[in-house]
Amino acid sequence: MEHTWATVQRLVAWLDTESRPMTPEVARLLRVLKISEEAGEVAEAIHGVMGGNPRKGAGHTWVDVERELCDVILTAMVALASLTPDARKRFEEHVAYVADRSLG
Repeated sequence: MEHTWATVQRLVAWLDTESRPMTPEVARLLRVLKISEEAGEVAEAIHGVMGGNPRKGAGHTWVDVERELCDVILTAMVALASLTPDARKRFEEHVAYVADRSLG
């Protein structure tokens, strides 16, 4: 997972340099809001798998859903890393907390 967090940090740095100029507060807000956009793409893919929209038909696969879920996870990691320099530690502590609370 160390390599993953290093990649997340590289993505944050890339966004910081390549995005339109904005305050750090606005950049962080937009990165958090991006999670909702990506979650919507998961929903769209599930509708596509299930044929839930007759106008669009069944145009997605479960692999598409998996990819969209990965986008949600990665987007959330980037947002978290944009909020705190200790994103990896914060995430690991939270996973441990949830596991302890749920699994005993």
